[in-house]
Order: sequence, then structure tokens, then C-alpha cells
Amino acid sequence: QVQLVESGGGLVQAGGSLRLSCAASGRTFESYAMGWFRQAPGKERDVVALISAGGASRYYADTVKGRFTISRDNAKNTVYLQMNSLKPEDTAVYYCAAGRNTWPPGGYDSWGQGTQVTVSS
Repeated sequence: QVQLVESGGGLVQAGGSLRLSCAASGRTFESYAMGWFRQAPGKERDVVALISAGGASRYYADTVKGRFTISRDNAKNTVYLQMNSLKPEDTAVYYCAAGRNTWPPGGYDSWGQGTQVTVSS
């Protein structure tokens, strides 16, 4: 229903920073909750951060709380994930997702293609 295109992934050193961007199509972006998820090789997909349609409510996984910030600019149809103090265990494919409700994470049903984030030690 909504098309998502991610950018900003790459290779960084531990302790470094990276900002991911997700551009959404359509005129209804402002009605969607948005989220970032990640999946390491051989691991389950995990929620990283969620943000409500209006941006007032945010959720962070305990593993990234205090280091990552999710934000959105509805005028630009874009959601961001600012990642600071990166650790090797943050290495994963990161996916942008959209859903009709902020919670639960399993309700997100539109996905980007994924972007690789690699943090070297």
C-alpha cells in the first residue's frame, strides 16, 4: 500500500554514528505509524524503534535506548533513524516499515528493501 525506500547504510567503526533515511510514497504518509527493525544473519527480526503517525509517541528497544533516535518529517514523507555510539552487535540489515497502528510491532505490514549496517570492532 505504501512504498518505502531506504538509504544511509554502510560501514562504520565502533563508536561512530550513522543516519538512516526512509522515503515513503503516497499522500497518506501522515496517517501511518513508522518503525525501524533489524535482522542479523541467522537471527530473528527485532524491533528497534517505533514512532506514531503524529510523532508524539516513540518506543525504543532496550538495546538501543539512549543511543538511537527515531524521528519523522511528515511534510517530506520521510522517517529517520539517527544511530550514535554504534557497537559491533548493531550490525544487521535494517528495515523501514509502516503500519496503521504504532503498537504492536507485529502489525507493521509495509516494508522497505533493507539496508546493510556494518559496525567494525
